[in-house]
Amino acid sequence: MIAALMSDALLLHAARQLRPDREDPVETIARIAWNTMTEPGDGVAGVLIERLGAAEALRVACDERGLTEKTLHEARKRWMPRARPAAVHDALRGALEAGSGLLLPGDAAWPTAVDDLAEHAPTALWMRGDPAILNMRQRASIVGARAATAYGDRVAAELAGDLAMGGAAVISGGAYGIDGSAHRAALGVGGATVAVLAGGVDRAYPAGHQQLFDQIRSSGVVLSELPCGAAPTKWRFLSRNRIIAALGQATVVVEAGWRSGSLNTAGHASSLGRPLGAVPGPITSAASAGCHRLLREYDAHCVTSAEEVRELMGAGAACQGGPSFAEDREEPDTVRVLDALSRRVAHPPAEIAARSGLAVDRVRGILGLLGLDGRAAQSAEGWRRA
Repeated sequence: MIAALMSDALLLHAARQLRPDREDPVETIARIAWNTMTEPGDGVAGVLIERLGAAEALRVACDERGLTEKTLHEARKRWMPRARPAAVHDALRGALEAGSGLLLPGDAAWPTAVDDLAEHAPTALWMRGDPAILNMRQRASIVGARAATAYGDRVAAELAGDLAMGGAAVISGGAYGIDGSAHRAALGVGGATVAVLAGGVDRAYPAGHQQLFDQIRSSGVVLSELPCGAAPTKWRFLSRNRIIAALGQATVVVEAGWRSGSLNTAGHASSLGRPLGAVPGPITSAASAGCHRLLREYDAHCVTSAEEVRELMGAGAACQGGPSFAEDREEPDTVRVLDALSRRVAHPPAEIAARSGLAVDRVRGILGLLGLDGRAAQSAEGWRRA
């Protein structure tokens, strides 16, 4: 694959267009290839790239003779269904059409905070807006429930607006509810904000936030580790949460139910040693049950003002401890297969493997289990979601 990519004149030209500051487009093309082949946070790919560099790692990954260790052999089965030069073409073309920029490790604008994710750090980041915001001196991640209450929206807006007015970048996920309130408040005071998406930066998700994303691009940055055209899935929402947690010097959960995805972000922040805060709510409110759980069981700091968030940001790497959280107790690979299944059209296991970023034999095993518990159905054409 690497030989085909590096001898493709159109691809080389597109890479130079996207990154005219780089004389040699090889690293750019190799990074994009990894970006299209792997799901976010693939640790095996991360280790391989760190040890060999993106281009040489791609050569090893695509050369079966070079894979002797079991972990690399299993990883190769995940990657090969997506190892297509056409995917790299699509990623470059989509970025140029959308006016998206590409950030690679080592770039001046690369957000070094994500390097704390080690082998799970992104191989590349796609962005629209001002990348300088990613390395602002003060950065706070504010997250919470999509189904926010009026109380949660008000608190999120007060915290984000005050922080942004004081010169901090407000980082969130661009979703309805708490995320949207935090972004709007930061924009409303002329501050900086970052929306980290679970799909390509050319896709407005949720669609109702198209205008909000346009505003963020004009004075902030819309960020994703997935190439343009990539669709958001449940797995990718959970995976992007680690980017939100890594970018912020502290993470504050404003409002969250018992199983809110915000608790997943809190878990990533905790595992990274980032200070973690939670806003208390009425004890009768189910929308605050997750926050109360963080305060009671996981030693989160009680946050009631922007000044207390600033104290957390200044706390540096004070470890909060406690276990990681997950939005769903479902095994991660099962979530990825379910995401890849259609309710209307049946697909063969090989196509489901390419969609989910898993090996075909792993997908077949999961499909069998999903069929047994009635969540997937098999026909002559393949499998669909029941």
